[in-house]
Amino acid sequence: MNVETNFAHQAEALESDFAAEGRARRRKIVLIALSVVVVLGVIAARFMGGSGPADTAAGAKQAPRVTVVVPGLKDVESAVSATGSLAARREMPVGAVGEGGMVTRVLVDAGDWVRAGQILATVDRQVQSQQSASLNAQIRVAEADARLAQNELERAKSLAERGFISKADIDRKTAQRDAAAARLNVARAQYRESSARIGRLDIRAPASGLLLARNVEPGQVVGGGSGVLFRIAQGGEMEMRAMLAEADLAKLAVGRTATVTPVGTTTSFDGKIWQLPPVIDPATRQGAVRIALPYNPAIRPGGFASASLNSGRARAPLLPETAVQSDEKGNYVFIVGPNNKVIRQPVKVGDVSDSGITVLSGLTGSERVVLSAGAFLNEGETVIPVRKTSN
Repeated sequence: MNVETNFAHQAEALESDFAAEGRARRRKIVLIALSVVVVLGVIAARFMGGSGPADTAAGAKQAPRVTVVVPGLKDVESAVSATGSLAARREMPVGAVGEGGMVTRVLVDAGDWVRAGQILATVDRQVQSQQSASLNAQIRVAEADARLAQNELERAKSLAERGFISKADIDRKTAQRDAAAARLNVARAQYRESSARIGRLDIRAPASGLLLARNVEPGQVVGGGSGVLFRIAQGGEMEMRAMLAEADLAKLAVGRTATVTPVGTTTSFDGKIWQLPPVIDPATRQGAVRIALPYNPAIRPGGFASASLNSGRARAPLLPETAVQSDEKGNYVFIVGPNNKVIRQPVKVGDVSDSGITVLSGLTGSERVVLSAGAFLNEGETVIPVRKTSN
């Protein structure tokens, strides 16, 4: 009897435990379902574009703050950049003239300063000197013949006055005197010609200047067809020849200043435009601008240089150097557009001075330009612009 009673109690306890475990399992399932519903509701709200005040505040805190400036337009000196070669402004080639011959002496070297008429080299003149001596002797003979003819004429005239000779004899003596005088003049002219030919054997500088090249050595045989023996830069004046597009040429004028920097040096030289091209190359649509430069050892003809040519005053935006970025695509700035989105704007820059960088094209001056930190921004990024008044 006791056994049956115990068994009944145990069965009732086991049934009670199973009921409690079922209730707990049902509560757990209900809680999980509620959590899933909440998560799905949040996701749906985000996809529908609805965000609460907390979300908006969080997004605003995440947007970076950047300083922007509205540059406006300022009067600036506009400039045109160019590259080109250096050369002598007036290069004078010097060669042999006349008969020529073997060079006996070369008296100058490249880099020397020479005067107008200075002897640069001499050519052997032994044969010409003997010919000149012979012609000089012929002058002496002609002078003696002329004196003899003059004396005979004077004696004939005295005899004619006394009636010893006829008028025909006087005419004949006069003709002989005139012929002797003519032969004397011919001898003198031939001698002067010979002296001039000998003088041409001295190769002389046609003008003062800097000797750029020496292409002859003693012992070399030269003549009229030997080509250029020396090259001289007249007055030592140099120039830069820059090729520019016709659109840039229209901005320039003779007399405008330019700054020229030879390749391989940081030294710049001041020059002036002294000639604009009278014609444009129809193939390249370019013309050569010639910039006069003073002599300086750093300016070497044949070298390469860059130049900044003053094209007058213009109104253009002026930005600090920190605002302008550059990459393989060129120069650009970041501007803040609608909805405070960052926009990349390509620009063409001009002169760089202590005041800033002149923007030749790409900006109107009314844009909000990111002043700094442009390297850390991405196009399309949302920012909080903080405006700063430009100087």
